[in-house]
Amino acid sequence: MQRRSTQGVVFVHACPKALCQHVEWALERVIGAPVSLSWADQPAAHGSYRAEVAWTGAPGTGAKLVAALRAWPMLRFEVTEEASYGNDGERMSYVPGHGVFRAPTSANGDLVVSEQQLRNLAAHATSIEAFRHGVDELLGAAWDADLEVYRHAGDGSPVTWLHQVV
Repeated sequence: MQRRSTQGVVFVHACPKALCQHVEWALERVIGAPVSLSWADQPAAHGSYRAEVAWTGAPGTGAKLVAALRAWPMLRFEVTEEASYGNDGERMSYVPGHGVFRAPTSANGDLVVSEQQLRNLAAHATSIEAFRHGVDELLGAAWDADLEVYRHAGDGSPVTWLHQVV
């Protein structure tokens, strides 16, 4: 029997220096292999560092990585998981004060909003403004607004690969 696997990326957008090693240890516990990230200054948040790492593992590993990183509520991070046989792709984002946003993604990385979500929103929105607000909620606009400046600060950064031990 062939073991299914997928891949994704962990983007740690802002991490205090004192937590960098702890973040690596948390990733190691999930992946089951040593992790050494290339940390860089995060110009969008003085005193913070950023890193990104690509990973491979079993479907559901992305959610486990998010659960491990949520131990530190001051982090800003995103985790992606590509679609695999029987599983949709996902993007999960964490922002202090907002918590976790989780949504399925298409093959090109766009967030997917279901027919039922749209029908429910259309049935309950009391105005066009309420409908627009509901669409923003479905797309995680609050998380994107917060993270966008951190994402741009990481453009062109090197990526390391992690492979889950099987």
